[in-house]
Amino acid sequence: MRVLLDYRPALRERTGVGEYFHELARALARRTQEVDLTVFTSSWKDRLNGSMRRELGPVAVVDARIPIRALNFAWHRLEWPKVESIARRSFDIVHAAHPLLIPSAGAARVVTIHDLHFLDFPSHAQGEVRRDYPRLVKSHAERADLIVVNSDYTRRLLRGRLELTHDRIVVCRPGAPEWGKRVAKMREGDLPPKGGSHESGGSHESGGSHESGGSHEEDHPILFLGTLEPRKNLGVLLDAYAQLLRTHRDIPGLILAGKAARLARPWLDRLNRAPLAGHVHHLGYVDNAARFDLLRRARMLVMPSLDEGFGFPAVEAMACGVPVVVSTRGSLPEVVGDAGLFVDPADVDGWASAILRLVQDRQLSTQLIAKGRRRAREMRWDDAADALIKAYARTIAVSRRH
Repeated sequence: MRVLLDYRPALRERTGVGEYFHELARALARRTQEVDLTVFTSSWKDRLNGSMRRELGPVAVVDARIPIRALNFAWHRLEWPKVESIARRSFDIVHAAHPLLIPSAGAARVVTIHDLHFLDFPSHAQGEVRRDYPRLVKSHAERADLIVVNSDYTRRLLRGRLELTHDRIVVCRPGAPEWGKRVAKMREGDLPPKGGSHESGGSHESGGSHESGGSHEEDHPILFLGTLEPRKNLGVLLDAYAQLLRTHRDIPGLILAGKAARLARPWLDRLNRAPLAGHVHHLGYVDNAARFDLLRRARMLVMPSLDEGFGFPAVEAMACGVPVVVSTRGSLPEVVGDAGLFVDPADVDGWASAILRLVQDRQLSTQLIAKGRRRAREMRWDDAADALIKAYARTIAVSRRH
């Protein structure tokens, strides 16, 4: 089958959606007997470099030198031009990386919906996500031949909120990161000494980072990993950490690693004031290698999110042997299972208590590390590719009958 996969979210700084489509493309590319894969990129200035092409493997690349915002405006509002006229080839499947359809001359059309947060909190979104998604998502989903989600939570959400039928929704769960030998070298149940010890942290890639005094080369810090945006609920995390600082001055430092969205400024401003100043540090966007380095040194990962369609950082942490404390909302309970601690995202005292438990209880941390590693081993990108290929084949068969 001839598949065009929207690779645009992975072209620059890869957040969760970018990682999803990068790894999905790699897994599909390994199925050369079943899939003739083309990845689609669109940018005025950004290109796929040599290392990215090598990572992707045997795929064709359509590299359209069209500004992504201009193309999305034309696709979302005018449903023009057909992607075949840009690619100069035809396809059986055209798979969008977002909830809105890519116009096609004859292919079965697939959309990806990671969450519906933009419906509940449109003011949290920016650009086309705020302008187009809330208004168009239902009609585009109803016209899509197939809808891909990455968790049962999101599937239930679509059936309830958008009134979509089950037969057009496929769950394509992400895999754990393929950090290979680096993870294998980490001993099962390995934990830093209770008092901490200095390790070489390697380099951090910081894009517009904001630091609050001191060094961010902390001994086994508490780590938040993700875009600093309202649904990540960092205000509660900072409140909980400030509470801990007032009673436990030896609590490990807190690192916030991720690009800051436009509404993150109040959180960043707090880092310059007591009691957080000198104890909480913000890094900008960190790439794959830098994330591994941060995780291998972390005492724990914390995710107080109000909503998550999946929650990649939790899977990355579990694969790295890092215990996790996550929210009870969204897909996080489904993803983490019994391998973490769960706290209501509004419960400041609960977050402070859970963090302190993992700092002080070595036995609990060791148990969660072992469970997390087992959980991560169950998540494989090849399984995701298999599920998607089967769904593609069914979709093509149905579309041809009509």
